[in-house]
Amino acid sequence: MKTKHILQAAVIAAAYAAVTILLAPLSYGVMQIRVSEALSILPYFTPAAVPGLFVGCFIANLASPNGIADLVCGSLSSLFAAWFSYKLRDWPALVPMPPVAVNGIAIGAMIYFVYGIPMPLLACMAWVAAGQACACYILGYPLLCYLKKFEGIFK
Repeated sequence: MKTKHILQAAVIAAAYAAVTILLAPLSYGVMQIRVSEALSILPYFTPAAVPGLFVGCFIANLASPNGIADLVCGSLSSLFAAWFSYKLRDWPALVPMPPVAVNGIAIGAMIYFVYGIPMPLLACMAWVAAGQACACYILGYPLLCYLKKFEGIFK
């Protein structure tokens, strides 16, 4: 990995973790809107975003009230979602979709099975996916469109 990519990954990780922790009441739980998930569009611009989002999520989940399950499941979900987003970079409108789908399913299931939330499994998944959709499409996709103007800074 190039030095530039390591630096990009570190900045992305720091930004993701800082925003998640700063907005902690919104960042954890069944209905969560991780504003930091708007950054999940960054794999469109650079492969460095894949490890950056994973590390950022891992650091943010150290502060999670959901413990080790969130640390492992949440971080791995972010890794897979970022990788899928990177693979979809030829279709910009689809780049925000993997974090919505992957986290909706994985985090919704984790909350249901590990923490015994008294609501149906599909409802847990839908609530997490809804929060993800807000962060990824309402915030993230406009960010992607705006950053396209400055695409060269990621190269």
